[in-house]
Amino acid sequence: MHLFYTPDISENFYQLNEEESKHCIRVLRLTLGDEVHLTDGHGTLYTTRITDANPKACRVEVTHREEDFGRHPYFLHLAVAPTKNMERYEWLLEKITEIGVDIITPVLCEHSERRLLKHERAEKIVVSAMKQSLKTRLPELQKLTDIKQFIAQPFDGEKLICHCAKGERLLLLQALKGCSKALILIGPEGDFSTEEIRLALQYGFKAVSLGDTRLRVETAALVACINMQLVQQLC
Repeated sequence: MHLFYTPDISENFYQLNEEESKHCIRVLRLTLGDEVHLTDGHGTLYTTRITDANPKACRVEVTHREEDFGRHPYFLHLAVAPTKNMERYEWLLEKITEIGVDIITPVLCEHSERRLLKHERAEKIVVSAMKQSLKTRLPELQKLTDIKQFIAQPFDGEKLICHCAKGERLLLLQALKGCSKALILIGPEGDFSTEEIRLALQYGFKAVSLGDTRLRVETAALVACINMQLVQQLC
């Protein structure tokens, strides 16, 4: 099964753009009458057949629609400070998209070593990961946001901040039990500052731990995403 991202699909006939047409006809060697799957990124899987195998303007006809295809049984908003090494952050975007996340927010913190993010490039990585993992929901990738501004935003669900500072903290897995909607904060190299943790707690976040091992930013975020998925599967 090959999946193409077509956010503007609405009718029973659709023309792939030149890049996707070339990939479909030249790379995958699909031809007239072959089956092709499309998604709008909002959860709908379109089964189509090729009606014009033009490598620059491939046309298809929709034969079946399936809404909420492969939808995960939870809502996860993951806010993660970008890493100094951008390749690590891009790897993270790919993996959490494959596992299942609804919103990704890069956050700018006091200890952040990376203070700029190429949003368009990050979006392309998320789209590619969605297609590769055969998912039909494209995670919302928000712009880089100041952590203090982000913490103050409302969220109707469990709000958790992972940090390594001293103090009482629940294990993340325990904090997620019985929770189907969560916002999880992961800080930068050097962790959140004392003030950022204090502010998060003031706005209703709960302090959680990922265990005794000190993890890299991207590892911590991946563990958080997997924990959310495991809790739902074990319930």
